Amino acid sequence: MMFVTAYGGLIEFGKVQKGDFVVLGGATSSVGIAAIQIAKMQGANVIALSRTHAKGDVLLQKGADFVIATKEDDVTAKLLEITNGKGVNLVFDPVGGKEAAKIINAMTQDGKYIIYGALSHDDIAVPVFPILGKHLTVRGYELFEITTVPEKLAQAKKFVFDGLASCQLKPEIDKVFAFDEMAEAHRYMESNAQIGKILVKV
Repeated sequence: MMFVTAYGGLIEFGKVQKGDFVVLGGATSSVGIAAIQIAKMQGANVIALSRTHAKGDVLLQKGADFVIATKEDDVTAKLLEITNGKGVNLVFDPVGGKEAAKIINAMTQDGKYIIYGALSHDDIAVPVFPILGKHLTVRGYELFEITTVPEKLAQAKKFVFDGLASCQLKPEIDKVFAFDEMAEAHRYMESNAQIGKILVKV
């Protein structure tokens, strides 16, 4: 489902285009890795966000063009530097919270900010003047917007199947645990060391 989730945000609602600068929050998650692959399929420039640079090299190996550490870098300044001052076109973010303002302040005219989670647990911080002056769109997105509409789901499945067949989309499996290792799998998940999916054999 990670590919369908990313498809909905980037393709169906984000309308990502070749040459766009796309910011992906939570980039080391399974949806984040799927979003990197889908954005690259469309010819976009991918800016992956992670809390630190510890996983930066891996994100670059997975296809990201740039990596920004939200706890270590000046996010707004880095985004403007990467885009030569033009700003980013599309944001696909599961985090939100107060950090969102740093991204919104580096968006381009008519940019879209799509939020699909609340990992920060804080309300999203929305600076009004950039939204007004740049005609930005800030939109919530749920997977059900795709899966409950047969036509949209069919389009999403075709996109994903075609991507898998061409090897442009590849599921990212970080680690596989036996069923009797469930507690260890949960501890590993809580450690936030994974990149992609954790599987448990049943």
